[in-house]
Amino acid sequence: MMPATWSGVRAVLFDLDGTLLDSAPDLAAAANVVRRNAGLEDLPLADYRPFVGTGARGMLRIALGLQPDMPEFEARREEFFQAYEGLLMQHSGLFSGVPQLVQSLEQQGRPWGIVTNKSERFTLPIARQEATLGRAAVVVCGDTTAHAKPHPAPLLYACERLGIAPEQAIYVGDDERDMQAARAAGMRAVAADYGYLGGVESTDAWNPDAAIKNPLELLNLLGVD
Repeated sequence: MMPATWSGVRAVLFDLDGTLLDSAPDLAAAANVVRRNAGLEDLPLADYRPFVGTGARGMLRIALGLQPDMPEFEARREEFFQAYEGLLMQHSGLFSGVPQLVQSLEQQGRPWGIVTNKSERFTLPIARQEATLGRAAVVVCGDTTAHAKPHPAPLLYACERLGIAPEQAIYVGDDERDMQAARAAGMRAVAADYGYLGGVESTDAWNPDAAIKNPLELLNLLGVD
């Protein structure tokens, strides 16, 4: 259920994969490189797509049935990372409505930023290649702070960089960890129901403060016509 319009929101923070950026095609392609190297045929994008938000761990689980505690995992993860580096932004793009959304936020004078568990190794080149993402007022990656989400440290660091209190920001993401991190940081959490969602059909169990079916619905939440 969508709450009444929120007032006092000075900044908006976003997850990256599955919230601003549809990176599933490139990540799935990288996972299929690993499969081909192992003598296996490609899997369809639909097999990978729901689990993109879980990163290499999820991609390798789908591609090869690997878990992080398996001896082969570390080597295969680096193999996956190298494949992904060669595919960055070849088939990925912003979700429909994202450019208009961030332009509207900028016109309102509301800074916006990216807080992702994706490492700087990939996030910063993506932000350089995609002009809209390059306009973010702050970019916090999975290795920017000592902890990654669901720990609140990355969100708190983003607020510090923006010079605002956490309760003056909202965080938008497509994974339960995003909701957990936002609550731990003391900010309101918005579920991006159009994202990857980790294979669940509904985000209700995550107890977000609100949920949106497309990026532009966030403007309604903020009271913007």
